Amino acid sequence: MVSSEKEVFFHTELVKYGIDYQRAAKVAKILVSEMSDEFLTDEEIRLAEEVCQEWLRKHQRLTYINQLISRNGSMNARKMRK
Repeated sequence: MVSSEKEVFFHTELVKYGIDYQRAAKVAKILVSEMSDEFLTDEEIRLAEEVCQEWLRKHQRLTYINQLISRNGSMNARKMRK
């Protein structure tokens, strides 16, 4: 995957899970740069950590909700067959 494609991918994934468009764009650039922390500013490190933690929380929440829906849906289907 080319650098610009990676940036679009990261940005899309972040926005998909509710990250602010502008913050997602900045973090996508940081992630694609693949620079080590020593070459990033404290602000860039903080922003990337915050946004990635927020993305992870929202991703885990959606995964959990989807599992509940899936489980509940199969339980309802079984009840309907009886």
